[in-house]
Amino acid sequence: MKFTIVGAGSWGTAFAGILLERGHEVTLAARDPEQVEAIRATGRNPRYARTVDLRGVDAVTTDALPAGEDVNVLAVPSKAFAEVAAALPGDAPVLSLTKGLDPATGDRLSLHVGDRPVAVLSGPNIADEIVRGLPTAAVVASEDGFLAGQLQHAINSMAFRVYVNADVVGVELCAAAKNVIALAAGGVDGLGLGDNAKAALITRGLAEMARLGEAAGARPETFAGLAGMGDLIVTCESPHGRNRHAGELIAQGRTADEAAAEIGQTVEGLTTAPVLRDLSHRLGVELPITEGVCAVLSGQSLPELMSRLMGRQPTEE
Repeated sequence: MKFTIVGAGSWGTAFAGILLERGHEVTLAARDPEQVEAIRATGRNPRYARTVDLRGVDAVTTDALPAGEDVNVLAVPSKAFAEVAAALPGDAPVLSLTKGLDPATGDRLSLHVGDRPVAVLSGPNIADEIVRGLPTAAVVASEDGFLAGQLQHAINSMAFRVYVNADVVGVELCAAAKNVIALAAGGVDGLGLGDNAKAALITRGLAEMARLGEAAGARPETFAGLAGMGDLIVTCESPHGRNRHAGELIAQGRTADEAAAEIGQTVEGLTTAPVLRDLSHRLGVELPITEGVCAVLSGQSLPELMSRLMGRQPTEE
């Protein structure tokens, strides 16, 4: 198959490596002409996932995307997703790798691809481990069963096992919400509150995600699957997780902007947290951890937040 990946960050580059190993034709698009020229000249991405062998990739700038592809893959920040999707040539299906919500509208990102068939890939997929060839699994969600099966066959390998799921709503909400919970988990690490506290926070975070999903019409089992529990665990625990790391840095005294600058890559949870909070208000769902993350990003101290969360009225699980 012919794939164009828009977005040459860590995940887009790692995914290009997955597709190349499966024998597909891959175009990798980046905004920066210098980055494109470096990929063409060296067969490596000079900025992200540098060990991925990109020889055989057709590197182009994002203003020169080819038409006639079988699938367009979007691996761009959530704030750029709608604009990039609107500019895609042709009418090929879209596979979204972006984990967030549209900050301008609060919509799920798949709603911004127009009339194209759309699928979403999610799961415990830390790019650094995928680049090293370590095994993992993912889920491809689409309401188009043929497209989901086609992508499953195209991507699945011994190191990257792919399942299909028809619950696009659930998979997208999991992908967005887990980053916000990971910010809070990083805060637990930064304050040195221990493994018990972190396990409790992850568990209650999953309960928040499931409540939100139920209110939005998602399937409950999705939140116990790869896009839900699987991605939440790795994002909250991995030392490579950007959102967990950002939360840790904020707990140690950095501002959100300083944490993002130190990490040097997109930290989706910082964008998603207020959008997710606003969505929960529209749906009438209580998300105390998400509300707390937003409060900290607005200036509340983390110790004060922890005191407030622990002091809430006890209730049934």
